[in-house]
Amino acid sequence: AGVAVFTSALSTRARETSKTDAITSAQAALNVMSREIGNSGYGLTDNGVVADSTSSVLHIRANIDNSNNTTTDPGEDIVFYLDGTGANRSVVRRDNNSGEISGIINRISSVTFGYTNYVNFGTPTTGASPETGKITITLTVNLEDVQGQPSGQNVTVSSDVTLRNSTYMRGEN
Repeated sequence: AGVAVFTSALSTRARETSKTDAITSAQAALNVMSREIGNSGYGLTDNGVVADSTSSVLHIRANIDNSNNTTTDPGEDIVFYLDGTGANRSVVRRDNNSGEISGIINRISSVTFGYTNYVNFGTPTTGASPETGKITITLTVNLEDVQGQPSGQNVTVSSDVTLRNSTYMRGEN
């Protein structure tokens, strides 16, 4: 009986450690993505969210250099998306100008981008538009299976990112 209680306690501890690690990693990824997404549209006349953005791909632009009136410098044309298959899925950041591809977080089950339109004040939309003022990022992280615990566990975290350069935030609508 004592061994069973001890084994159960170790399994529970392993599960909770895995869950804590997953939440910490997901929050760090959300922080990295949120900073860059929040600045989309900087130095432009729009919110910087490109029309080809969907619920699974986010494409943003900003004129970070802000002296050349283009978005052709590194870090100014960015795409976030889910890459890979099975347990090896990662959220990836691709810089279209430099060709640099970097992983943001591994062991992801899904990433979803939601768009909120501020012309009709807070109306969720199915895709990006010039009226998008907020993007919601939702990450679902696969937890490692722990012996003695239910398998296939996931943790979902999300973050709302207000686009500082949207027409709503600039008071233009």
